[in-house]
Amino acid sequence: MGRLGTRVTAVDTRRFVERFAELIEQNADTLTELDAAIGDADHGINMRRGVRAVGERLAEEQTTPGAVLKTVATTLISKVGGASGPLYGTAFLRAAAAAGTKESLEDADLVALFAAALEGVRQRGGAQAGDKTMVDAFEPAVEALETALAQGQGRGAALEAAREAAHAGSDATIDLVARKGRASYLGERARGHRDPGSLSTALLFDAAAETLSDNGS
Repeated sequence: MGRLGTRVTAVDTRRFVERFAELIEQNADTLTELDAAIGDADHGINMRRGVRAVGERLAEEQTTPGAVLKTVATTLISKVGGASGPLYGTAFLRAAAAAGTKESLEDADLVALFAAALEGVRQRGGAQAGDKTMVDAFEPAVEALETALAQGQGRGAALEAAREAAHAGSDATIDLVARKGRASYLGERARGHRDPGSLSTALLFDAAAETLSDNGS
């Protein structure tokens, strides 16, 4: 979307959120099946409920990226149950705060936005990389985004690197023993199962790569 050097606007941000919602809808059953193995069997159900509610709240009058992200945050917090609502709600709320009142965002703003979201997830859930949670996908994605942009790669390439890192991080959760959440009660029995939150996080970065790219290299 857009041309090389373009900034991320409120319209772009809405498209990002809408694409994330589409990916959640498409993968909701898989997310719930994954959660059934090591959790409460409701991750896909809760996330689908949340993104549908978000879709009803997105509007043209949200004229800044921060305003769009704040609407997503408050909706998820109020509509999504389980751990998903507070974690994703906090992520989007911190992202909204990082975006502030800027009418559009530069690449450095995107890094700050996703980094703030990650820190919010860490603080809210108390998880670190290796705990078999969404952090295992989120942290490497943010690091890949920041590194790629620092190396002078275009936003499109950087977001693609973040997407790949998120999926690799999600794959890595399969062999981990959970140290946080309900899955932690299973001990070794959690090994061999993908963390569902890590997959929904990878979908978040899929959406970012597909909608926020500047089409540059």
